[in-house]
Amino acid sequence: MRADRLISILLLLQNKGKLTTKELAKELEVAERTIHRDMEALSAAGIPVIAERGKFGGWRLLDQYRTKLTGLKENEWMSLFISPSFQLLADLGLSKDWQKARQKILASFPNALKKNVHDVWNRIHVDTTQWGHSPGKIESFKILQQAIWEERKLQMKYERADRECIERIVEPLGLVAKGSAWYLVASSNENIRSYRASRIISVILLTDVFSRPDDFDLVQYWSHSTQEFIKSLPKYEVDVEISPSIVQRIKFTGRFVRVLKMDIPAESEWTPASLCFETEQEAKEYILGFANQIRIIRPIRLRKQIYDMAKRLVDFYEREGSI
Repeated sequence: MRADRLISILLLLQNKGKLTTKELAKELEVAERTIHRDMEALSAAGIPVIAERGKFGGWRLLDQYRTKLTGLKENEWMSLFISPSFQLLADLGLSKDWQKARQKILASFPNALKKNVHDVWNRIHVDTTQWGHSPGKIESFKILQQAIWEERKLQMKYERADRECIERIVEPLGLVAKGSAWYLVASSNENIRSYRASRIISVILLTDVFSRPDDFDLVQYWSHSTQEFIKSLPKYEVDVEISPSIVQRIKFTGRFVRVLKMDIPAESEWTPASLCFETEQEAKEYILGFANQIRIIRPIRLRKQIYDMAKRLVDFYEREGSI
């Protein structure tokens, strides 16, 4: 509805100060022409909306103007009371503060709504931890947060994925939680990179400060970085036929393999499928683990390699005399 969109524009400008037509259109998922018409409507209604021209221009509200449109709709207050990840809050040292804030907000609600709030707590819970995974303690986490808020440089020793240790001075821009893992987003020599927090061996908080880029958007950076990372992953594709007994297991797997496509079962009831692995070695180990439940169609050489692996395994146990 247009009325909801106009209110959203007011709140966005009040909270963010200045936004371009393009930014408002993207935020509200409408065309830029629609934003221009909405601005004309707000101006006609007496709302002091100002358009600033130039490279750093945009829409803003006249200084000191504040709207009192603070009423919350049902879905809006429900979204505030969906429990976040307790593990992530604990990592940030905010779990107790979040609980206190939640109680204060709840106290301001009418009694008629309080039961509905408790219903939200009892029906939706977010748990970002993985099965069988114990989140590792990150010793330097408080220092990372302090450096981000105070815009101070860090001297960091970091272990890369290939086990090589590097040292560098970085300008920390933000923290991102991916599942239950934390990543530090930081700039070094004008290049922005992501560092897995659990691989940070040591950090020293420096007295040097830095100027945070005005145009840096953490959410936008992470989204783009994630897409680029996925594109850069090596791919090894295998065409197979899958036994009916493991089709459901393959469909719901999320580790080591991606199911690119799965066709209708053939007359033999085996299901043709295309699987994607990061490396040939991963493909061999994964498929071998299913023994005679996956039949390789392509590449043919993979059949021979898995056959040789299985033969070496049989020979090994025969020599051990344990069979």
